[in-house]
Amino acid sequence: MPIRSPAHAAFGEAIRQMRGEIGLSQESLAEVCDLDRTYISGIERGSRNPSLTNILKIATALGVRPADLLSRTEAIQSRPA
Repeated sequence: MPIRSPAHAAFGEAIRQMRGEIGLSQESLAEVCDLDRTYISGIERGSRNPSLTNILKIATALGVRPADLLSRTEAIQSRPA
């Protein structure tokens, strides 16, 4: 699937970064969230549009507030190209 938007790509990158910082694989994150690994992969690639419920699950699994995910997303979006 193609990238939905630059915002989706930045959100996915934020999740990938935070997941890497705590040493979780996509598979482990998916298991903790009770989601499919391919769904996590799609979010990280920017091709999926996660629901609020799934954003909350992911934030909890990463040990952060949903606002932290969005702040990281905004920081990624504001980087010079």
